[in-house]
Amino acid sequence: MTKLDRRALLGAALFASAAAAAQAREPADPAEVVRLWPGRPPGAPGVLPVTQVRDRIATSGFQDRIATSIGEPLMTVFRPARPNGAAVLVIPGGGYVRVVIDKEGFETARRLADAGITAFVLRYRLPGDGWASPADVPLQDAQRAVRLIRAGAAGWGIDPSRVAAMGFSAGGHVAASLSTRHAAAVYRPVDAADAQSARPDLAALIYPVIDMAPPNAHPGSRAQLLGPDPSSEAEAAYSPHRHVGAHVPPTFLLHAMDDDSVPVENSLAYLAALRAAKVPAEAHLFEEGGHGFGLRLIQGNPAAAWPDLFLAWAARRGLLKAG
Repeated sequence: MTKLDRRALLGAALFASAAAAAQAREPADPAEVVRLWPGRPPGAPGVLPVTQVRDRIATSGFQDRIATSIGEPLMTVFRPARPNGAAVLVIPGGGYVRVVIDKEGFETARRLADAGITAFVLRYRLPGDGWASPADVPLQDAQRAVRLIRAGAAGWGIDPSRVAAMGFSAGGHVAASLSTRHAAAVYRPVDAADAQSARPDLAALIYPVIDMAPPNAHPGSRAQLLGPDPSSEAEAAYSPHRHVGAHVPPTFLLHAMDDDSVPVENSLAYLAALRAAKVPAEAHLFEEGGHGFGLRLIQGNPAAAWPDLFLAWAARRGLLKAG
């Protein structure tokens, strides 16, 4: 074996050891999981997809799991030590081809739980897995999740009038769709929980996908949701900024202006629509930050202040008042 070979092996071993150590430092996942549907989800194919979870720790250096082929959508519940009665449905991104579990999901939920908020991380179905209404399956799951949170509010110590939704990237598109189409009949009621409202009381959109039409559309999310060559009518139907009205909840927006995956114009379009409809809104634009930073990848950057900015805004909007 040459010196070069030995160095390569040593480097690989050191990286693997560091990755294993990073994984070992991660907090344990909560045991409380809520499955969204009592039977097969709406529009299920003959054979349900089998959820696949993969950890990208080898490339990221920290636990960074993703879920694909999601056949059984669910929420993972993060209960705070001192609950204040507020709840947030956390909707991670992933370009509608995956759902990011840790970076935008569990890490965000832990930060919210530290602030007394009961957080529910949504693992939603993806449009490319054979569902009957592919473009609506993420919204079906988001509506159902909010209804289940409200239906179970007493057991979780939640005020059903203080339920927010927070979405990242493609999850921001889900949250914006939930905000604008919370009353849309995208599935048939399956039990008493579906009598609850699906409208979030507040929404937070973090570097969200909004526009489904070029030039500002995120090409991957657009193709996954609507297909390779959608009509202008489909683009308009699934561009949430085109459906903002007085029914939309107060909204917090955050975006980095150097985002080269989802242009900042997505947030600006939604903000303009909120202002035109006189919906209360707060927006924070940062010069730097890129895309997909969550919490961990933005440390040392001014955009790292975003959780505190959100919590301060949520407190002003009444989400964090004493229960």
